[in-house]
Formats: sequence, C-alpha cells, structure tokens
Amino acid sequence: MSAASIGSGKSRGTTTRTKKCKVSTAGSAFTRQPHHGEPRGEASRFAAGADKWQAQAHRIGFEMSKAIATVGISLAEGFFEYFRSSASLLDYDIILFRPDIASFTAFDSYQGLPSYGDDESFELRRVSEHWRLQIREAFDHGKTIVVFLPPEQIVFIASGTHEYKGKTRIRHVESYSSFHSIPVDLKSTNASGREMTLTPKGSDALKTYWSEFGAESEYNVTWDASKPGTCLTTRVGNKGVGAIMRSKTSRGALVLLPDLDFDNEDFFRADKDGDQSWSTAGKRFTQRLLSSIVELDKALKASSAVTPAPSWATDPSYSTEHEKSVLSELIEAERAIESAQKHRDEVAEKAKAAGHLRALLYETGKILEHAIIEALKVLGFSASSYREGDSEFDVVFECPEGRLMGEAEGKDTKAINIDKLRQLSLNIHEDLNRDEVKSPAKGVLFGNGYRLTAPASRGVQFTEKCIMAAKSTSTALIATTELFKAAHYLSDHKNPEYAELCRRALLQDSGLISLPSPPSMPQTVTETTAEVGGISGE
Repeated sequence: MSAASIGSGKSRGTTTRTKKCKVSTAGSAFTRQPHHGEPRGEASRFAAGADKWQAQAHRIGFEMSKAIATVGISLAEGFFEYFRSSASLLDYDIILFRPDIASFTAFDSYQGLPSYGDDESFELRRVSEHWRLQIREAFDHGKTIVVFLPPEQIVFIASGTHEYKGKTRIRHVESYSSFHSIPVDLKSTNASGREMTLTPKGSDALKTYWSEFGAESEYNVTWDASKPGTCLTTRVGNKGVGAIMRSKTSRGALVLLPDLDFDNEDFFRADKDGDQSWSTAGKRFTQRLLSSIVELDKALKASSAVTPAPSWATDPSYSTEHEKSVLSELIEAERAIESAQKHRDEVAEKAKAAGHLRALLYETGKILEHAIIEALKVLGFSASSYREGDSEFDVVFECPEGRLMGEAEGKDTKAINIDKLRQLSLNIHEDLNRDEVKSPAKGVLFGNGYRLTAPASRGVQFTEKCIMAAKSTSTALIATTELFKAAHYLSDHKNPEYAELCRRALLQDSGLISLPSPPSMPQTVTETTAEVGGISGE
C-alpha cells in the first residue's frame, strides 16, 4: 500500500455495550449456553442481510476462557454490534478483523474510483481511525489480532476543505485506503490466488490453522516478502501474503492472513418466508474457525519471549530518570489526545446537525418530518408541527403568499399511495374547524418513495391513483428529494428570488409538482494525499 494511496488519518461517538454469550466444548461440537436474560431460539441467531460491518462477541470455553470479538465478519454464534460504534477491543483476548468498506455508499466517482460525499467521508475516516487505534491498543496490551485481508479498495473522500473561485466551488478530496483501519503500512498490490506456502518463521504458530484452512484460503493482496514478519508467501514468485507482527513490550500479536469465504451460500438456509438463518455447514465452519484461532493464540503466547511484568516491577523506585521523563511526555501526549478527542466529538455533533437536510433523501417518520420543517424554513416559510388535544398535524407552514398544511410519508421500496392523501384531507377539514382558521389550508403531501434507493435511480415516487386524486383535490404532491435540491442550494446561497419561486410553486401548483431548478453551480475536484505509519514486523 503506497503512501500516496492513503488519506490523512476516523468512527462514530456513541458507545455500545457488547453482549457476550458462553460457548463450551462438548466432544467435537460446540454447545451454546444462552446469556442470562436472553430468550432462547431464533432471537439469539444471526439475522442474515444485516450490515456486514458489524462486531460480534463470543465467549469460548476451552482449557481457559477466551473472549473473542469479530469485526467485519459474521459467524454463526454470538451477538452483533454495528461496526460504526466506539466499542473497545480491550475487553477481548482475541480479535478477528476484516477491513471491508462495502457498506459505505458513493454516489460519485473521481479518476475512475468511488468518491464519497462529505457525510460518508467523515464517517469512513472516523470509523477507520477508531479501529486503527483500537487494534494498536489491543496489540500493545498483549491481545491477539487476526486480520483477514480482502482486496484493498482505494477511494476518494472529502478532505474537509473547499474554496471558491468566482462562482465556482472547489471541493478538495484525497485518496483513502480500506486498509487504513489496520495499523500497518503493507505497501501491497491487489493480486489473487490460492497457491501459498508457509515460511519457516510461520510454521510453528500457524501449522494447526493452516492444516485446517490452507486449502480454503485465497490471497487478495501481495507485498515484498522481505517485509519483517512475513510468514506466508506465494508458491511461485515469493510474494508475501501473510505475516505475524509481535510486540516488543507485551505478548501481543497482529496476524495478517489470506481471506476466507465468509459469505459462502452453503452457510445459509432460507425458510418458506425467505428469511435466512445459519445452516449446519455454516455452524460447522464457525466451530472449526474458532477452534483453530484459539489454538493459534495458544501457539503465539507459548512462543512469546516477553514475560508480562509483575505488579511490583512497576514501582517508581525501579525506573530510571530517563524513563520517568519519557513517561511524563507520554502522559502529556495522552492528555493532548483526550482534549483532541473531546474537540472532535463536539465538532462531530456540529457536523451531524449541519447535515440534517440529508434526512430528506432517506428518512421516514418523525425524523423526516423534522427535516421537512427545516427545509421549509430555509425556503422562507414559517413552519412547525401542530399538536393540541386529539389534533396532530405533521407540518403547518405559511408565508405572506398563503397558508399550507402537509403530511409526510416514506416508503422503503414502494411509491407513496393514496392512504396518506386521505389523512391529509381529513386534517385540513379538522384544521378548518378551529375558530382561528378562516379558510382551508392548501394541502401538500411530502413523499419519500423508494427511500433506500439512490435518488438518481428512483422512479415516480407517487402511485398513479395518488396523482389523479391529488389533481382532483388541488393538492400538491412533492418528493422530498425535490425539496432537498432547493433547500440544499438555498442553505449555501442567499437568493430571495429563487426562494419565492419555490414557495409559489407549492402554493399554486397541484398534482405531482416540481420546484424550479436551482441556478447551476459548477464544481471541480482536486486531490491531496498524506502518509500514515503503523506497526512494524519482527
């Protein structure tokens, strides 16, 4: 992985407590013991189709209890925690990790590679930096981290800076690697194959694992075999495809391994409703893998030359003045990191609030309603929801040109139907019964149809029946994606004339309506890069 392929060196700030379950061995099979308070049966099983970037925790009972966390890998045992969290890896003895960023969505490209928007860029950087730090800390504290290597993905993310030249907004981007979440600079090249051999350095620790999974393994990246720690090479060409990095100050080990087929279709079965669960083959794969990984951990710990320091050895009387000075620097550095982390969390909250309009593209329910209200305010309306007694209206909004009432509806994979239109009509009549209301409000139905599909790929977001009924009742139907375009432009540019055109369209048009197109804003993109460092091999 070249330095030029990596952006400057990120994950979300909410802490999620990982649940654990105990798994014990009986003969050659694992018998799962439910966690206290956990319902038995399917509630504790894997729900196929969930976000692949998840972490799951297992408690394995062999000769000694081992806490195993997996990140980016779905297995047949355990509970799941979304990858986009602030979970610590220090609670576990062994960590299985797979750096795959497929769950991040890019709607644009640059130089033929995916280019992420500001929000996804921020999240990808945050998540990667979180796991990079967690792996580094786990390594330093004597944990075993096993990384399965998929193909490296190079993408472009927002650098966080932009500039204006005349009316042109220049958005700066930088290249970023999916391997940034690993604290190692492999300088790898994407290349795949199955013919591999163990080096003498790797034969002792890896022999049990390799005898079990060598034939099922496939390398996706290669590197210079002279890199310290390389323990697996291509059979021909002597390219590195696996490595073991050991800590010089603890019993920690970082193991890089060729990939396994974790998504093998034989691992899943579907019931009559199409819901998937783990098959017998999938459960057996999990059992084999966890057993082999525990054996790998035992071999690594047995061959470690580092003796964990006893508690008495940390007494300050045994420290040199130089060591005390360095420790003082370390404490100051940790304080600086803590301060920077606090500042980052504050900025993250501001960034989240600043991006609330994006909810118009994919949300539903109350969050969608709040985003609509904010967007209408940007257009120059006075807008709010209405709650009084038994009356509850999603949004009531007005301006000097008139008064309107709206209902909001989002559908995952369908167009908005006539049901919400009926509700809007009832609300308008109920509103008219209020003493302070002198004339009926103009009805507007805000629809976010096919909300899980990228906006450019959606069809008409209202059914034909809904469109015909809206025309007959002089009701406006508007997709929230259409509202987003106008509010997005007006958030960055003061243009009272354009805002008035949008308000008039909502007030005067009926049926399926569109807002006037925002004035065009040409945009160009530039690239920057930065280097990162990490764990070195033996």
